[in-house]
Amino acid sequence: MAIIAPFKALRPQAQYARQVASKPYDVLNSKEAKVEAQGNPNSFLHVTKSEIDLPEGTDIHSAEVYAKAKENLYAFLQREVVFQEAKPCYYIYQLVMNGRSQTGLVCVSSIQDYTTGQIKKHELTRPEKELDRINHIKTTGAQTGNVFLAYRDIPAVSHLVGKWISEKTPVYDFEADDQVRHTVWVINDEPVIAQITALFGQPSICTYIADGHHRAASAAKVRSELSTTPTEASAYFLTTLFPSSQLHIMDYNRVVKDLNGLSEAAFLERLGESFTITPSTSAVAPGFLHEFGMYLGGKWYTLQAKPGTYKNDPIGVLDVTVLQERLLAPILGIDDPRTNTRIDFVGGIRGLGELESRVNSGEMAVAFSLHPVTIEQLFDIADSGQVMPPKSTWFEPKLRDGLLTHLIY
Repeated sequence: MAIIAPFKALRPQAQYARQVASKPYDVLNSKEAKVEAQGNPNSFLHVTKSEIDLPEGTDIHSAEVYAKAKENLYAFLQREVVFQEAKPCYYIYQLVMNGRSQTGLVCVSSIQDYTTGQIKKHELTRPEKELDRINHIKTTGAQTGNVFLAYRDIPAVSHLVGKWISEKTPVYDFEADDQVRHTVWVINDEPVIAQITALFGQPSICTYIADGHHRAASAAKVRSELSTTPTEASAYFLTTLFPSSQLHIMDYNRVVKDLNGLSEAAFLERLGESFTITPSTSAVAPGFLHEFGMYLGGKWYTLQAKPGTYKNDPIGVLDVTVLQERLLAPILGIDDPRTNTRIDFVGGIRGLGELESRVNSGEMAVAFSLHPVTIEQLFDIADSGQVMPPKSTWFEPKLRDGLLTHLIY
């Protein structure tokens, strides 16, 4: 059973929607955010990355940054760039990227479901990242970051959503600078709202965090901190629910700064213990499980994990696990990729050329391309109560911040 509810979204006036909508706070650094928001006072980055409006060098985790976020959010309200919905509603959010569309239901989900495990997780969280969102939510009184949830398709929900889209006019419909089209409809009909709530409330239904583990954990901790003076809204957190059949997981690749003291020849010799190595004349996008691409010394190689180097359990079979246990840890000395500063992660949206440029620049010594995790693998791992290695999944397209925000007080 998934407990969801409609909510009174804080959202932009239609004429400002394209200006307000911004990339998620965690896919841009401060410098990139400042460039992105330049010349656009209505960009929601002024709320989610408010350090862009403070002197350069300001600590992005300082109280000053969170206070600026609150100031900017309420300035948006005062200038009537955004307004709060008069009644609780559900929202339909459709994204179209490269001709492929995915359509989700924007709602608020129960924090109790999160804490009891009814909303299933597949990643661990980092305390410093949680604390950042906790401070942002507590100071602004707003959940500005959407948690992306997946669920196994419910035909009746798909029918209701499809019918609403075919019969109603969207409140927002625009193409962003990255050529992703964003379209939003408001479901304000109470019988339809009740139907949707009941459909997700069936005993067999559960949801899975696809993207946004830190946002979910932070919302839950803010709720617990408000236990003496809770608000009804703080019992929920902002989510968008997508049917699994529509989701697209991209590769999440790795780059490493050095070869752990090994020469290229010695490194390749060690690799040969667990992988079959084949030189390639072009960039390698792995086509199946247990195949990897490697860029080293200006050359691409195909790596194939040898039989016996991986397990057939939900975690052991993953390519991120094979790479970690057979290469990153034993050969390159990266025991914990969550904390080791010698490794970095590159989302598949950036392409294999990004891996080449990071190595060619001298910043990194070697890069690895991986086959994407499947949505069924994600579900299997979450259902088993296990967690994936960090940075295993990259979902595209991304929801934009600022179109639908949840106020908790």
